[in-house]
Amino acid sequence: MKQQYILALDEGTTGVTSLIIDRRGVICGRAYAEIDQHYPQPGWVEQNPDDIWRKTLRVMQEAKGKAGVEESQIAAIGIANQRETTILIDKETGDAIGPAIVWQCRRTASRCNELRTQGFEDTICHKTGLVADAYFSATKLEWLLDNIEGIRSRARRGKVLFANVDTWLVWKLTGGAVHATDHSNASRTMLFNLHALDWDSDLLKIFKIPRAMLPEVRPSSGIFGHTHSGIPIAGVAGDQQAALFGQACFTPGMMKVTLGTGAFVLMNTGHKPVQSKHGLITTIAWGTENGVEYALEGSVFIAGAVVQWLRDGLGLIARSAESEQLATEVDDTGGVYFVPAFVGLGAPHWDMYARGTIVGLTRGTGRSHIVRAALESIAYQVCDVVKAMASDSRLRIRDIRLDGGAAANNFLAQFHADMLNTTISRPRYVETTALGAAYLAGLAVGYWSDLKEVASLRETERQFEPNMEPGKRRTLYRDWRRAVQRSKGWQK
Repeated sequence: MKQQYILALDEGTTGVTSLIIDRRGVICGRAYAEIDQHYPQPGWVEQNPDDIWRKTLRVMQEAKGKAGVEESQIAAIGIANQRETTILIDKETGDAIGPAIVWQCRRTASRCNELRTQGFEDTICHKTGLVADAYFSATKLEWLLDNIEGIRSRARRGKVLFANVDTWLVWKLTGGAVHATDHSNASRTMLFNLHALDWDSDLLKIFKIPRAMLPEVRPSSGIFGHTHSGIPIAGVAGDQQAALFGQACFTPGMMKVTLGTGAFVLMNTGHKPVQSKHGLITTIAWGTENGVEYALEGSVFIAGAVVQWLRDGLGLIARSAESEQLATEVDDTGGVYFVPAFVGLGAPHWDMYARGTIVGLTRGTGRSHIVRAALESIAYQVCDVVKAMASDSRLRIRDIRLDGGAAANNFLAQFHADMLNTTISRPRYVETTALGAAYLAGLAVGYWSDLKEVASLRETERQFEPNMEPGKRRTLYRDWRRAVQRSKGWQK
């Protein structure tokens, strides 16, 4: 019998990656395709669901080809996905209706203000662990129902279905046979009760969402359905929860930081949800046959995307990798601070009206200073979240594991260690989101035996130790907080 593999999909915000992974956790084949972004109005972000699907099919085939693997050798498929992005499906045709509203989109910010004014914020927080913010799916779905003619009545009759990206891919891969999501993605909608582990009737009423359009919620590790060729889709998780799993953060207090388009900090808090008092999110980490585990999360909206902006928006760099070299050409930023609040500030600030700000410019400021300030801004934002997380959880932070595309930047990884004053561990494979999806799928079909075996697959590529003087750390962080204050409330 030929060797078996797991196929993992990481459908992120800016692109989709497919990996072929063997029993040792080694990546044997990889393919990637960019996903087109559309900005029809300031603050609006959309994607084409059909573009997501076409690119997904393409990278699946390319990854298998590069690995020299046949369809019959795929033991299971695991899916990790950009969360909160909202899609409508026509149940009768199987096609998407309209655009996908991306998690970064701020078109429903005013609606979230209404919810707070109407006194719903505490209800939302208690039931879902989330804050009333345009980041999450509920107001996006409400907006689509309100703004596409005839959709709401069809949704009431079960003719229109709601999907986050995981649900869309499962739907397409199974030929429309399965309309389902997992616990981790459901917990990001602002419609799912963390305690009852079900769609919440009160919240559905507030947002006028017909229950008939919502997917079935299942454990993250388990068989969702099969492709046309019989391959089981056996693992589904939101990308950040998948990365937590891929980093083998199976013990309460373990934390990972993913540096992708945004920066996402998650800490495993075990089998009980921890309510935040410092602007963090309580979320479901994953669901397995052993029950649901929870996490605290802090989401930074703009991280690696600020490097993309330096490249594509300003033309300061030709390639993203060039940022590391430029940052090390100067000893510091020369007093420049860059707050990349292009779409507002996420945790722990939650200011939808903050906007990008660069302060401290002088005639001596050069390209290298601005590039370095942009990279440092990523670590400062992570530092804001980690400080809040330590206070909320009262758990000892066991270690911090760094991953994501920007984690390959050694300057940035070292600056994280310096500002957080702790050891940063970077794995051999930084694509831990896709690995987490693979592990969830593999466990469901017996490809790997248990969590202990999965944990043994993780290899540390490099550790970064803090070497910054405490006084300098305090001064840098104090001035960062001053810069953040200047960015807040600008849109008002």
